[in-house]
Amino acid sequence: MPTLEDTRPKHRFPEFDLQDRVYVVTGGGRGLGLCMAEALLEAGAKVYCVDRLPTPHPDFEAAKSHAEQTHGGSLHYHRIDVRNAAETNALFAKIAAEHSRLDGLIAAAGINHLEPALSHSPEKLHEVMDINYNGVFHSATAAARQMFNYQQKGSILLVASMSGFIANKGMTSPVYNSSKAAVVQLGRNLAMEWGRHGIRVNSLCPGHIVTPMVEQVFQKEPAAKAVWEAENMLGRLATPEEFRGAALFALSDASSFMTGSTMLIDGGHTAW
Repeated sequence: MPTLEDTRPKHRFPEFDLQDRVYVVTGGGRGLGLCMAEALLEAGAKVYCVDRLPTPHPDFEAAKSHAEQTHGGSLHYHRIDVRNAAETNALFAKIAAEHSRLDGLIAAAGINHLEPALSHSPEKLHEVMDINYNGVFHSATAAARQMFNYQQKGSILLVASMSGFIANKGMTSPVYNSSKAAVVQLGRNLAMEWGRHGIRVNSLCPGHIVTPMVEQVFQKEPAAKAVWEAENMLGRLATPEEFRGAALFALSDASSFMTGSTMLIDGGHTAW
């Protein structure tokens, strides 16, 4: 009787193999975070998706069932709010203790709020910054703390945005854009602090992706879709699935000499 080990597909490129590695993906309950988590899972990893949603998107269970049977990894879900540093640290410690290791993190939790600067409320400003920057900081430090604790080398990927580099035409969101610029700079600084300990930190800056968060933008500003499509060289918006490869590259040994870098994947939006 063949075992799962016998039937699991052999990796043509072993540097992408994540078998038995353990990762956390914040914002992993749906959309981009879930797609990237699924990529790690299909490479053999044990993946913990965390989000503030009471339950993950229905796609979560489909991904879990398919990938666990086919690829031998595992997918789990925990509800937390990354704004809460104590809660985030406690969960990461629990996950690491269960496996005596933590190999890395994708910090994908984030929100947007469309509002001109002069009418942007202080409450919304704090909410966006608290999730998009503070939450990423809490998640990255919680992961690194456990990687140090178990002397585990690995990789952390912070999800920023091309909006951290440009003032996005058709998207009046000064606080969101600023929060993503801060994430890019955070990635560089954490890479500097932790590189000699074997922990790599990079940021991913996607262009416009069709996600639940973006659909909310279109509901508020219906004309934005056509504007956004016209602003990049491919003339269309990305899908979350188009970032699976980037996630796997960044979290695996395939990117072993990359740290402090920014992967700008935007359909050429910022190139003209």
